[in-house]
Amino acid sequence: MNRMLSISAAVCALVLGGVATAQTTAQPAAKSAEAKPAAKKPVSQSRKELKSEAKGLALATEVTENISASQLEIAKRVYVGKAECEFNQAVNVVAHDSKPGVFRVSFKNASYLMVPEETTTGAVRLEDKKNGIVWIQIPSKSMMMNSKIGQRMVDSCKHAEQRV
Repeated sequence: MNRMLSISAAVCALVLGGVATAQTTAQPAAKSAEAKPAAKKPVSQSRKELKSEAKGLALATEVTENISASQLEIAKRVYVGKAECEFNQAVNVVAHDSKPGVFRVSFKNASYLMVPEETTTGAVRLEDKKNGIVWIQIPSKSMMMNSKIGQRMVDSCKHAEQRV
């Protein structure tokens, strides 16, 4: 009989111990569900700008290392300055100060580092391969295209030299 009581006590202890263990593991889960996640600290604007500028400089360095002599010849024919486009839009093309053959093409709130690419037609083609943006310049007009989605961003752009 004593043996039966000790076995019963052992079984009860195991069962109650299991329930107690289940309750202890359930409680931290309930607490963690109630706990609110810590809010992330906003990154300062200047830090974002510095990071963006560093990426741009790294890309410009990478791009200029691969520019060939023929690309530099094409770069001489690129019209720089403001080009007025359809729907009162504008594109600004500026030669990079310290990187020959590299141009910064700005449209709306975006700016792209572009390099000349050879074409079979003789058109001037600047390309930002990373973003898929292409600036095409022919004698009568220029246009910007997004080659990733196959769509024109802006058309009928004319520099002063193209208006003549």
